[in-house]
Amino acid sequence: MTLLPSKTKTKEKTDDGDDGKIKVMLVDDSAVIRGLIARTLEADKEIKVVSSVHNGQMAVNSVKKSRPDVVVLDLEMPIMDGITALPLILKEKPNTKILICSTLSRKGASISMKALSLGATECLVKPTSNSDIGTSDDFQSTLLRLVKTLGKSRNGPKAAATAATTATVAAKTELKTFPLRDRTLAYNGKPDLVAIGSSTGGPQALFQALRIVAGIDVPIVITQHMPKTFTAILAEHIEQNCKIPCHEGEQGMPVEKGHAYVAPGGYHMEIVRNNGRLEVNLDEGPQVNYCKPSVEPMMKSVIDLYGNKVLGIMLTGMGSDGIEGFKLLADKGGYIIAQDEQTSVVWGMPGAVALEGLCTEVLPIHEIGPWLKKNVID
Repeated sequence: MTLLPSKTKTKEKTDDGDDGKIKVMLVDDSAVIRGLIARTLEADKEIKVVSSVHNGQMAVNSVKKSRPDVVVLDLEMPIMDGITALPLILKEKPNTKILICSTLSRKGASISMKALSLGATECLVKPTSNSDIGTSDDFQSTLLRLVKTLGKSRNGPKAAATAATTATVAAKTELKTFPLRDRTLAYNGKPDLVAIGSSTGGPQALFQALRIVAGIDVPIVITQHMPKTFTAILAEHIEQNCKIPCHEGEQGMPVEKGHAYVAPGGYHMEIVRNNGRLEVNLDEGPQVNYCKPSVEPMMKSVIDLYGNKVLGIMLTGMGSDGIEGFKLLADKGGYIIAQDEQTSVVWGMPGAVALEGLCTEVLPIHEIGPWLKKNVID
C-alpha cells in the first residue's frame, strides 16, 4: 500500500497548549505522503499538525505527548501496522478520531472495514499517485472537510453538527431542541420497506442497528456514502455481522423480502417495478448533494412505490444528504427515525432531519435495533 519508502526521522511538535486549532497526527511510512498531506492541512488556519511519524509504534508512543484530535492513519507499515496500532492509540486517547487513509483495492477496502470495526471513524481513499495527493482538488477538499468536522467533534456532537450541515441547520442546532411529529400523523403499521441513509460513522451504526433483526421479512435498502469496492465489502460485513442476506446493488437485481441492499459506490441506487417485479436500478447521473451514491434518489424511488409504508431511518453522517427525501416521506405520512446527537459520530444528516421536525422518533443507536425488532419483526 505504501507508495514511497522513507528513512526519515520522526517529526514531532511540542503541544503548546490548546490554541483552539484542530491537532492532527500523521502516520504513514512515506515521508513524501506525510509532507503532502501536512501541507494541505496546514494551509488551513484552523489545523495544526502536531506529530508526523512513520509507523504505528511511534504513533502509540507519541499520542500522549502530542494529544491529537484526529489521527490520519496508514494501514500497511513496517514495525507496527495501522490495524495493530489503532486500538492502542484509542486506549491512550479514547476521544481521538481516526481517519484511515487507504487504497481503493479490495484488500485495502477489507482492511479498512476491519479498522472501522476496531474504532476508526472514517476512511479516505488515497489517490493512485503521490502527485495527486498534492494536486487533486477532490482529495484535498475531502481531507480538509473530514479533518475539520471530526476535529470539531472533540468539543461535543453539537460542534460537529454545526460544521457539517447548512447554515440554517447549524443555527437551529444552537437551540438544542427539536420538535417531534405527532405519531398519529405517521403510518404506525408494519412497513413494507425500511430505507436507511448513513455516512461518517455509518458502518458501525449499521451493524449495531441491524444485528438483532435477522428474520425481518421486508426489504431493507441502504445508502452509505462510500466509494466502489468499499460498498461491496460493507454488504459482506452486514451479512456476516447481522445474519441478514445482504447484497451490493446490481442493475436488475430482484428486491426480495428479508434481504438488504447497499447502494454501490459511484452509482445512485433506485428501486423500481419492472413487469410486476421489484428491481434495483443504478443511475450513473451526476452527484446529488456532492454524493454518489446519494440518499435522495433512493428515498424518492421507494416513496413512489410504497408511499407512507416506507420506514425511513437516518443514521450518523456529515452534511444533509437525504433531507429532501425525508421531507417527502414526512409529507406522505411515513414513520421517520433519526439517530440521536449523543451517539452519532457526526450529527449532520440525522440532525438535519430532526431539526426540520420530520422525525417521529429520535433514538440512540443502541435502541434502533430493538425498536425494529419490536415493531417490524415481533
